[in-house]
Amino acid sequence: MDGAAYQRALGLELRRLRLRRKWTRAQLVQRLPGELSAQALASYETGTRSCTVVRFVELCGALDASPHDLLERVHQLIAHDEYPAALRVDLHRLAADERPELVPARRWAAAEVARHSNPVRELDYPALESLAALCGLPVLELIRMLRTEPA
Repeated sequence: MDGAAYQRALGLELRRLRLRRKWTRAQLVQRLPGELSAQALASYETGTRSCTVVRFVELCGALDASPHDLLERVHQLIAHDEYPAALRVDLHRLAADERPELVPARRWAAAEVARHSNPVRELDYPALESLAALCGLPVLELIRMLRTEPA
């Protein structure tokens, strides 16, 4: 199991629960029984920092979520490889992809092909997040699109 991917998936699920309630990080922090900064919460949500089991249970309590159910969702996502540590991308294929949502990625891929001889690139999760932001897509949607052939 990829621990970093698990941590990112857990963070994204915590963030999703918070956003579903339309709370800011500061609003969630106020609902916690212990001290926690909004910056620390942000690092949990991005998966750059792990939280203790006690903190996790406190977050779930504040979000009115079952820790068991949340971990089950995270486990299912990881088991289905939705949060990869890295993804191999064929830049030639991406540069030729006609899907309109991928126009910025297509331009990037074409520029990379022109600059480098290796047409296959291993993109880590932060790179995938950046590319998804460039395309205006959720990162999981970009990953799904990169894994499938255009229709």
